[in-house]
Amino acid sequence: MTLGLGACKSEGPDAGQLAAEAAKGYYDLLLEGKYREFVAGYNQPNRLPDGYQDQLVMNAQMFVEQQQDEHKGIDKVNILNAKADTAHHVADVFLQMVYADSSKEQVVVPMVEVKGKWKMR
Repeated sequence: MTLGLGACKSEGPDAGQLAAEAAKGYYDLLLEGKYREFVAGYNQPNRLPDGYQDQLVMNAQMFVEQQQDEHKGIDKVNILNAKADTAHHVADVFLQMVYADSSKEQVVVPMVEVKGKWKMR
């Protein structure tokens, strides 16, 4: 009796799903007030001049404060969809912001795979 190994093989998440989970993770850091960690999710954060990196951290904090003023804050972030181009190691992740005032907004987060890790572009 011969078993087909192919039938037992379980496939892991695809590139789009991995990119989506990474993007959601970065936005979850943003919601937790971990602005530097969020900015570290950008592609090549160590190559950014300190002043520019500080500006990105300030922008992230101002974004969260603006959402607090306009929508009473962001309650959660959901993954809607992701489309990956594995040949070019890029993906577009579609996230949904769910606001405390019950409104919702869809955002697209462009991602790039760098050395096996998904980063925001």
